[in-house]
Amino acid sequence: MEKFDLQAQEDFNKAHKRARLQIMLSKLQMERSDLLSLYDIKKLLKPKQRTYLGIKAIPVNKIVGSEGRYLDFNKAFLPKRWVLKERWKNIDKAHMQMISLPSINVYKVGDSYFVRDGNHRVSVARMHGIAYIDAEVIELSSEITPEPGMTDKQLRALVVDYERQRCLEEKLIDQIIDMEKIEFTEPGRYTEMLHHINVHKYYINMDKEKELPFSEAARSWFNTVYLPIYDEIIRQNLLNRFPGRKPGDLYMWIVKHWDNLKEKQNDHISIEEASIDYANRFGTSVLRQWKNRLKKAFNMKKAKR
Repeated sequence: MEKFDLQAQEDFNKAHKRARLQIMLSKLQMERSDLLSLYDIKKLLKPKQRTYLGIKAIPVNKIVGSEGRYLDFNKAFLPKRWVLKERWKNIDKAHMQMISLPSINVYKVGDSYFVRDGNHRVSVARMHGIAYIDAEVIELSSEITPEPGMTDKQLRALVVDYERQRCLEEKLIDQIIDMEKIEFTEPGRYTEMLHHINVHKYYINMDKEKELPFSEAARSWFNTVYLPIYDEIIRQNLLNRFPGRKPGDLYMWIVKHWDNLKEKQNDHISIEEASIDYANRFGTSVLRQWKNRLKKAFNMKKAKR
């Protein structure tokens, strides 16, 4: 028994050291090191149906996240916290003694799996290179299918692309306005854009006997609300102050900032003043961007040594 305990202690120490090393390398390379959170995934994908699939052997390398323990393990399911040691060791000793353990419980989303119960068992399996593990599976259906190995950023981009396509198909809005000038990087923005158009439509219709159709309201919103802000974003090169963002993102932020400024200061503040103020408050300076690039390049060079 002591033999198994010593081996389990050694196995945990190795797994914990690997987790710490991978976390350090991920920071140097500015990559995600944590497991995906099922809560965040459900919030993004909004699954509509649950289907019980029963108990089956699933690929361990397709288990990419957890419902409640996503902060305890890294993305390779190695233990990050020392407090996990005793539970982890007990599972490892059971594995060495070939003691049968209950199936883990998982949610299936696309081709990926998220652990409901059995995180330590998955961790031990990954540590020993086990290819398959028995799991009781509940599938969450979604029109968006994440792929194993996707980062949070890639998953968000997938959701944004899906939302854009739905917006184009349902509203045919690209036949009304120039959608090439409207792009977002955050989920939910296309729905928010449609809300902006409907609010604009509401205020226009207040002075009309006959209700303005959506198409005309969208065209009016684009020409009188969106384009002036878009033109300021381009004219002032504001995208350079917000790396990785699109004009639509800045429009959403600036229009809210503009409203706040008008409410706190005066109603006569211009969109140019609001845009400059927003960039100065929240944008990244060119000097800061160069410092970040040099720091990243130095860290990557250092990591390769």
